Amino acid sequence: MVRIKWDNKNIGSSPPVRRSPPVKSQTVKFHEVVILVRKLSAISDDGCDSPIGGSLPPDDADNVLHIGGIFPIAGEGGWQGGQACMPAVNLALDDVNHEKNLLPGFILKLHSNDSECEPGLGASVMYNLLYYKPHKLMLLAGCSTVCTTVAEAAKMWNLVVTVEDLEARCKEAGIEIVTRQSFLSDPSDAVRNLRRQDARIIVGLFYVVAARRVLCELYQQKLYGKSYVWFFIGWYEDNWFEVNLDKEAIACTKDQMRLAAEGHLTTEALMWNQNNDTTISGMTSEDFRQRLNKMLKEDGYDIDNNRYPEGYQEAPLAYDAVWSVALAFNKTMEKLSKQGKSLKNFTYTDKEIADEIYSAINSTQFLGVSLFMAKQKVSSIQKKVQPWKLYTMVSGLLVMDIVLLVSWQVLDPLQRKIETFPLELSPFGDDDARIRPELEHCESIHNNIWLGLIYSYKGLILVFGLFLAYETRSIKVKQINDSRYVGMSIYNVVVLCLITAPVTMVIASQQDASFAFVALAIIFCCFLSMALIFVPKVIEVIRHPKDKAESKYNPDVGMSKEDEEKYQKLLSENDELQKLIAAVRKHFSVEDKIKLKIISYHEKTSFQKEEKIKLLKQTLAERDALKGGSGNVPKDSLIVADFVTGEGTSDSAIGGGISVYTQSSRASASDFEFSGSYL
Repeated sequence: MVRIKWDNKNIGSSPPVRRSPPVKSQTVKFHEVVILVRKLSAISDDGCDSPIGGSLPPDDADNVLHIGGIFPIAGEGGWQGGQACMPAVNLALDDVNHEKNLLPGFILKLHSNDSECEPGLGASVMYNLLYYKPHKLMLLAGCSTVCTTVAEAAKMWNLVVTVEDLEARCKEAGIEIVTRQSFLSDPSDAVRNLRRQDARIIVGLFYVVAARRVLCELYQQKLYGKSYVWFFIGWYEDNWFEVNLDKEAIACTKDQMRLAAEGHLTTEALMWNQNNDTTISGMTSEDFRQRLNKMLKEDGYDIDNNRYPEGYQEAPLAYDAVWSVALAFNKTMEKLSKQGKSLKNFTYTDKEIADEIYSAINSTQFLGVSLFMAKQKVSSIQKKVQPWKLYTMVSGLLVMDIVLLVSWQVLDPLQRKIETFPLELSPFGDDDARIRPELEHCESIHNNIWLGLIYSYKGLILVFGLFLAYETRSIKVKQINDSRYVGMSIYNVVVLCLITAPVTMVIASQQDASFAFVALAIIFCCFLSMALIFVPKVIEVIRHPKDKAESKYNPDVGMSKEDEEKYQKLLSENDELQKLIAAVRKHFSVEDKIKLKIISYHEKTSFQKEEKIKLLKQTLAERDALKGGSGNVPKDSLIVADFVTGEGTSDSAIGGGISVYTQSSRASASDFEFSGSYL
């Protein structure tokens, strides 16, 4: 057997693609190395000192925590953000490993490779990272198309994956998708079809190279101007429509591109901390910018002339992503130490440690150079109300009540008054005796005025509560389902108050009826409010006692109705697959040497799902064969985080897709079928 030694300096961490001419000694391109790796991938692990295809050599030291990285650095047509994000990650690793109070006794080590923003190559890189030692505690990825592939494959390791569906959200909002057009390299036919459909509001989802081709085609086919509204992705570089025109053979001049781009709309997140505050790393965002620029200059980029590598704007996200990983590991280590465990015990079959890491990274918050709050895949800024604000609000309402009641007692104190009624016959039949009924009142001179003030003040609060209840009437989210029942409780209180207040004033002279009516109203109001809030919780616990583990999904992060449905669908699909595996294992064994074949268990199951199930069963059968058919195959566990885009989207790396929206109600089911070439 030939023993092969791999040099990770050339394979494990591809250098950034510089704008300057390549060094003369550089004779092998990255894709050639990948081809070489693929040809030799059949060699067993026993014949290699290190993982093939991008991982660094395994470090046997007990104080090293390993993570994987899939960076888009080289390639054509996609997003090569790894050119700037990779140096930012290296800066973060250096800072984290020099922080004394973070990961005591351990260092963080990254095993990375280049995906070229290609899904197929990204899947190959992911496979090599996972199936060759050392075990990776977490996997970081960039580029939407690669992240989508990684996330889909990660479900085989018992991961929950949520993918935003723009088309489904448009359908909920009553927006019809008139047409959808896809293209690989030439967008002329797609733009021509948009013109035939008389499209006016158009959303383009593609990388910047494809965006320049589309923009030139817009000019040539006159699909621009005040009659059209174009939406583009906002993280393209400045003046993206004026650069690289000759290099990419764009058949339009700068003036023509500028004219076609006039009036287009973009959306972009704020990726650099605009405040000069000291972050968790001890730097300000400006300090980080200077350090990153210095490193990029050393790599050959002409930063002084504003020649930045691709991914420069997203570099703070990559830096903060490493800090979030380190903080999550630090928190996980504290929990595991109480159980006598360590992160070094982690394997892909250890779901318990994986859940601890998942929970830790979801609950980690810090101030970073990107204002990053370390909650992965949260696209909107979460503003958490501080407890002291709630206490202040309640205290303010209480003070108003005290001031009003004290003023009433001081200015117009309550007094005991006796109201007498005409003589009545004795109920005992004694003709010589007469009874004069008396009714005691506790009231003041201007009693009705004070009651009016209290009713007005409390009424305004109830009206405000009604407004909040109405605004949250359509929220159906499992994590914040209290809002619905609290709203129903407010309706209950308002209705009973509107009935009880006037009735008690009318029947005030009938003390027994008045007391009974008020008492029943108070008891019924409190009982119904508590029932609305707590009974659904009790029912949920009784129905799903095993769902306590769901607390690992951070309740502070709201999910939309669409996300909730997808999450439940993933859970149900996972349960079906587990039941199917258990059933097959029950009836077959390896000793019988029966080759398992999985047939679609549901007529409506798509071909893609059939292939996934078949692949899963074949993998399980092969593992059993290797292990002698003993024991149950544990579920593989891994954490996947998209550190740059925070997306689970699918857009073409070499082309793109265009979706057109209009406000209408003529949508059909086929209009909203999801396509893999665009969002």
